[in-house]
Amino acid sequence: MTRVQDRPLREEDLDPDPLAQFARWLEEARERSVFETEAMALATATRDGRPSVRMVLMKGLDRRGVVFFTDYGSRKGAELEENPQAALLFHWPALGRQVRIEGRVERADRVESETYARARSRDSQLSALASPQSRRVPSREWLEERVAALDREHPDGELPVREDWGGYRLAPEAWEFWQHRPSRLHDRFRYARSAGVAAEEPQGARAWTIERLGP
Repeated sequence: MTRVQDRPLREEDLDPDPLAQFARWLEEARERSVFETEAMALATATRDGRPSVRMVLMKGLDRRGVVFFTDYGSRKGAELEENPQAALLFHWPALGRQVRIEGRVERADRVESETYARARSRDSQLSALASPQSRRVPSREWLEERVAALDREHPDGELPVREDWGGYRLAPEAWEFWQHRPSRLHDRFRYARSAGVAAEEPQGARAWTIERLGP
């Protein structure tokens, strides 16, 4: 059977809408049981351009963009408040594929954040409540005791959602699809905003132009 990474990726194979193309590749990764299919590297930078990167999970995808959740006081949260531009990278080695997405980031609305938070397991909700993400803590035991104390404090019913915790949405301004080919002669295609199309306009096919990049 021909492997995905042994097939050429041609422009005529691409959907003119990058969101549809991404959804197609995402579903193929799920069908092949790729571990943590929704895992993505998130790159942010301070106001003066000092970068940082970490792995997060995509928790939402629609015409408005890609959603992830975090502590707003974390390092990534602080950098996004200073500099609301970011880049994402999905890497599915088993398929020989990568997808890069760049764009502006804004907070998700409070209802969306609370809905997602309460859909998580109780243990995950307790951990999010207890952890001062990215800040120094005295020990593992200190964290575990904070979780236990919150569990005792809220034995029944809904757990609160911290005001300084919630979602961000990256609105794509550029997409890149990369597929492995032999001898390093990989296929790369970039979707860029069509001239005259504003970033806030719908992300449909007419909003994009496609160009092949050198590997």
